[in-house]
Amino acid sequence: MNIELEKIPVSELFAGYRNSDEEGVVAYGGSLNIRPKYQREFVYKDEQRNAVIDTVFKGYPLNVMYWVKNRDGTFEVLDGQQRSISICEYLSDNFSVNNLKYNNLTVDRQKQILNYELMVYFCEGTDSEKLEWFEIVNIAGAVLTKQELRNAVYTGAWLSDAKKQFSKTNCPAYLIGNKYLAGTAIRQDYLEAALDWISAGEIKKYMSDHQHDHNANKLWAYFQNVITWINSAFSNYRKEMKGIHWGGLYNRFKNENLDPVALEKEIANLMQDDDVTNKKGIYSYVLEKDEKHLNIRPFSDNMKREIYEKQKGICKRCEKHFPIEEMEGDHIDPWHSGGKTNASNCQMLCKQCNRRKSGK
Repeated sequence: MNIELEKIPVSELFAGYRNSDEEGVVAYGGSLNIRPKYQREFVYKDEQRNAVIDTVFKGYPLNVMYWVKNRDGTFEVLDGQQRSISICEYLSDNFSVNNLKYNNLTVDRQKQILNYELMVYFCEGTDSEKLEWFEIVNIAGAVLTKQELRNAVYTGAWLSDAKKQFSKTNCPAYLIGNKYLAGTAIRQDYLEAALDWISAGEIKKYMSDHQHDHNANKLWAYFQNVITWINSAFSNYRKEMKGIHWGGLYNRFKNENLDPVALEKEIANLMQDDDVTNKKGIYSYVLEKDEKHLNIRPFSDNMKREIYEKQKGICKRCEKHFPIEEMEGDHIDPWHSGGKTNASNCQMLCKQCNRRKSGK
């Protein structure tokens, strides 16, 4: 890749600046694509955005930026999107710093900003070289997520449509599913979750198979079906429902004749059970009946020591003596049969006997 360092005044960067969902983000007389398809959405917080403007105010140097030079003479921002948009949005009077918008500044201060020189590397190379370089020079502190990197590879009409549904602030996926999804839409967490669900974890394969589709209607319809299923199966929302791998449960149980009333009764009882330490796992448990989801509270070390001494170190099943390190606390009456994690329901078994009992 060929690289040349250039000095670009802010006034030249800002010339022709436009920022819209339909047309994207362009500047530099319309010849700079600030947000190419493989770039992330704007993710700077207010303090980061304001720090960029403060740096320009003081005349301190910003980190170097990288623009890719295309064959037709246009450019794409390889690294520097967040800083470029921060500067252009300030010049557009869309936010203030220290209670001053750009138009509130004195003329000399405005000129100072417009004359500020950005250090920009112009880069020329193949698509694969550009993407590799993009990953290398990615801004420290706002590292690309795995899904953002996948987006860099599988660009096209399908991805653009998918991002409209899943990757914008207050996007459709957020409006119907934010209660159930962890993370944020603009960092591609919603898109990643939907892809993970529909592909059973084979996200790259799914994106490769659908890269050249005209739209992402199939993915969007699937996501809506998952949310509809959740709402119909679980009548009472709880905060523990956020971030569950709902797609996996939907894929397995969507055709089951579930009883929402019975499910809610079981969930409410489990939520009140002190032995259940992973409340989020309750939703998987009521469908799969696998206790591993619940992280049933183990017997405390003090409790196990107490029972060990009462048994004089003798395993209750094989009746052999073992040091306490080679024994484990066991529920006499299993938890799923109503047995509690307390001293009266505890017995000490050697590890081998406990494994045999658990395997039955």
